[in-house]
Amino acid sequence: MRFSALAIVVFASAAFAACATSPDQSETSPLDADIAATVSGIDAETDVSERMRMDVFWLADDARRGRETGTQGYLDAAKYVAARLEAIGAEPGVNGEWFQNVPFLSATPVLEKASISITAPDGTVHTLTHLDDFRVFPSLNAESFEIENAETVFVGFGVHAPAFGHDDYADVDVDGKVVVYFSGAPDIFDNESRAHFNSSSVKFKEASDRGAIGAISMFTAGGEESSPWDRYVANPSYTSMTWVWPDGRADTSGPNIKGNATLHPEKAPLMFTGAPQSYEAVRAAADAEGKAPDSFNLAVRVSMAGALEIENTSSPNVVGLIPGSDPDLKDEYVILTAHLDHVGINESLIAEGKDGINNGAVDNATGIAIMLEAARRLIADAPPKRSVIIAAVTGEEKGLLGADYFAHFPTINGGVMAANVNLDMPVMLHEFTDIIAFGAERSSLGPIMNDALEQTGVSLAPDPIPHLNVFVRSDHYRFVEKGVPSIFLWTGFSNGGEEQFWDFYRNHYHSPSDDPSQPIRYDDLARFADINYVIARAIANTPERPSWNEGDFFGDLFAGE
Repeated sequence: MRFSALAIVVFASAAFAACATSPDQSETSPLDADIAATVSGIDAETDVSERMRMDVFWLADDARRGRETGTQGYLDAAKYVAARLEAIGAEPGVNGEWFQNVPFLSATPVLEKASISITAPDGTVHTLTHLDDFRVFPSLNAESFEIENAETVFVGFGVHAPAFGHDDYADVDVDGKVVVYFSGAPDIFDNESRAHFNSSSVKFKEASDRGAIGAISMFTAGGEESSPWDRYVANPSYTSMTWVWPDGRADTSGPNIKGNATLHPEKAPLMFTGAPQSYEAVRAAADAEGKAPDSFNLAVRVSMAGALEIENTSSPNVVGLIPGSDPDLKDEYVILTAHLDHVGINESLIAEGKDGINNGAVDNATGIAIMLEAARRLIADAPPKRSVIIAAVTGEEKGLLGADYFAHFPTINGGVMAANVNLDMPVMLHEFTDIIAFGAERSSLGPIMNDALEQTGVSLAPDPIPHLNVFVRSDHYRFVEKGVPSIFLWTGFSNGGEEQFWDFYRNHYHSPSDDPSQPIRYDDLARFADINYVIARAIANTPERPSWNEGDFFGDLFAGE
C-alpha cells in the first residue's frame, strides 16, 4: 500500500536497497521443487483459514527477502502464486502462460551531478546546495539533463481545471520555460478530485503539454508540516522505477519536463526577486481558504542539472483466468487484483545488526491469500457468466506500476475490462463487522455490492478517512484511469478496527515488524475472502455491465479512455 503523501508518514527515512537486475523468469531452481511440494501439501479439504495462513507464512517468510520488485524473492513469490492458481484450477491468463512480464527501467540519482542556480534580475547568481537547499529529480527519459538560464513562470498550484472554474495557466505562456508552483491543490475541490489535481504526474503532464521544460515545486504551510525538510531529503539515493513501452520509451507523465526540483522553504523567496508579488504574499494566498494565488511571469532565470544511473530490469504480473460461461458476457472481464510485491530490504537496519527484512505479511500477503481463496470458490462453484481475471501484480510499492502496465496491456484477447475489485493491506487484526469499499458510491458497483452483502451479515461503511484520499492510492486507480468502474476493499473501522488500523500503520507499516508474527485473525481473513467471493460473483453475473454514475468526477474525467 502506498501512503507516501500522507501527513502522518513516519517511514520516509527508511533506506531501501536498489532494485536488483531481474532474474530470468523462465529459469528453474531448487526452490521450484520446494514450491511444488508446498503447494501440493495445501489440501483442498484443509480448513480455509489454515490454507490462508499457509499462504501468508510462505509469502512473508524471511526467505522471500521482502518481495521487492525485480528481485529473486519476488520471482519466487510469483512462482508460488502461479502454482497455487494452477492447483485450484485456474487457467493461465497470458496466452497460455502465467506471467505477464513487465519491462522496467530503474533509476538511481547521481547525487554529485545535481545542481541549481538562480540568477536575479541584477545578474546576481545564487548557487544552491544540494539537499540543504533543494532536491532534484531528473526525468527517467534520459541519463542526464541540463537546463541553462531558463525563464521562469509562477503558476500558482500548477492546476488546470476549467470545469471547476480554476486555471493556473489561463494568462501565462510557459513554452520553453520552467514552471514554479506550490505543492497541493486549491481547496475548491472535494477530497478525491483535489487528490487528482494534487498529483505530480498530472501537473507534469499539464506543464509538458504547454511546452514547459522544467518544474520547481514549493511547500505550502501544510506541506511543510506534513513533510519536514529533513524527512523529505532523508533518502536521496532512492531508486525510482517506471515501466517501458514496446518501442523502448520510458512511461513518464510529462515527456518535455527534463527535470523537476523542490526548494527548501528558506530558499523559495529567491524565485520571487523582482517579481510582481513577493513570495510571502503568494504563499499566504496558497495557505488561505477559498482563493489561490494568481499566476505571473517571474524575473529570475534558473539553471538546473541532474543525472541518473539507469538499469533495465523486469518483474512479472501473475495472471490467472476463469472463463465466463455466458456466450454474450464472457468477453467482459472482471479483474481481481492484489499486489504481490513489498518494499524489500532496509540495508541501514541490517548494517546496525537489526532485522531489516520488510516481510509484508499484512501488506499484502493477506490480500493475495484472500484473492486466491475467492478464486478457488469461483472455480469450485458454478462458472460465473463473465470471465474473471486473477492478477497478482508487481510494482505497487514503486508507483502502482504492474497494475498500470496491465491496464494498458490487458491480457483479455480483445475483450472489455468491465470492473476491477482490488485488495490491498486488509488489517485483519480484529473481528470485523463492516467493510469499506472505496469508490463504491461512484458507480453501479455500489448497489451490486449492497445487494451482495445482504447475505453476509456485514455492513458497508462509508469512507472513514476521506481526507486521506485512499481512492487514488492503490492499484485499482490505474483501472479507474482507463475508465473502468473500480472498488478497493478494506476492513471497516467498527468494533475496534480503527484502533487496530492506526496502531498497525504507525508501528508496523513498511517495517520489518509486519511479519507473520502479527496477530492476524485467520478465521476473519477467511470471512473476508468469502465476502470478496460474493462480491466478485455478483459483479460477474449482473446482467448489465457496471457503469459510472452520471456526473461522477472520475467517470467523466476518464470516459473513453
